[in-house]
Amino acid sequence: MALDKDLESWVRLSLIPGLGDGVVRRLLVAFGGPQQILSATSAELAEFAGGGVAAAIRKSGTDEGRLAAVADWLQDDANHIVTLADTTYPKSWLQIPDPPPLVYVKGRAELLGHDALAIVGSRNATPQGVANAEAFAKTLSDAGLTIISGLALGIDAAAHRGGLAGTASSIAVVGTGLDVVYPARNRDLARQLAAQGALVSEFQLGTPAHGANFPRRNRLISGLARGCLVVEAAQQSGSLITARLANEQGKEVFAVPGSIHSPLSKGCHRLIKQGAKLVETAQDVLEELGLPARNSHHAPAPTTATTDPRAQLLLDQLGFDPCDIDSLSARCGLQNHVVAALLTRLEIDGRVAALPGGRFQRID
Repeated sequence: MALDKDLESWVRLSLIPGLGDGVVRRLLVAFGGPQQILSATSAELAEFAGGGVAAAIRKSGTDEGRLAAVADWLQDDANHIVTLADTTYPKSWLQIPDPPPLVYVKGRAELLGHDALAIVGSRNATPQGVANAEAFAKTLSDAGLTIISGLALGIDAAAHRGGLAGTASSIAVVGTGLDVVYPARNRDLARQLAAQGALVSEFQLGTPAHGANFPRRNRLISGLARGCLVVEAAQQSGSLITARLANEQGKEVFAVPGSIHSPLSKGCHRLIKQGAKLVETAQDVLEELGLPARNSHHAPAPTTATTDPRAQLLLDQLGFDPCDIDSLSARCGLQNHVVAALLTRLEIDGRVAALPGGRFQRID
């Protein structure tokens, strides 16, 4: 994608310091396009945006080094800039209160126009929450919904993996410039998204991970999607911001219930009390959105561990709430060392996961 004259004007306008998105949109309405804004006189600009803005445009200009960096970035065929004037600009963003004048996209820009669902949740997710998010995302992606999330650790990352494994792929809307991967632990996932899905940001290249950027980008996550599914969220989770924005935008909000003892269920339970749809399967989401249900449930294949009747007894007694070895030993009538050995085999088979504090959780 070349930096032609029209696109250069969009980028120049976006790089002017202190020029907020709302002011840019007001000027676009008044003047028709970025080239006309940049060529307008101070008096003409001041009439619509005040003297301070006019001075910023006429005197500050654009950092030519940053403009050159954008042009270099666009030499990669995977990189794109989508502006309000482009046909690929998501129509759903035009319905939100604060749409960005332009966004940077790395990967498949056409995914911005697909039917989508946001899946968000805790960064410090439980193994069960991670498994749920990935399974929901895979099924919903296979049903035709591109999975939108924010590239955070925990539920976000699981949602992206599930979306990428399905047919409709996944989009990450991030809170940094697209030349910055945050968190760094998701670098490989970001590469996979760039190759098979898309990464999207309204922030200039080089923008680091400022705390205020992440709540701001949440409106774009919810704005792209037909609804928002929350999988595990504490009372103060940032994912509840995305759910609130989705509700304000008239989108469906879904929540997966959890254990009454888990702090990571409190946010989901609060959403359900406030009217979010309680969902137990991906089909619940599809039915609410009026999409065809897909029967993708398959019973897990027997594993080495569960052919041992003691292992099956342990799974039955473990249930789906976290539990420690002492409690499991008492429930099963087995010695601690036997329970520990069975848990190790079940963990290797992917049936249970170890949690902090010496507890274990069933994940199938």
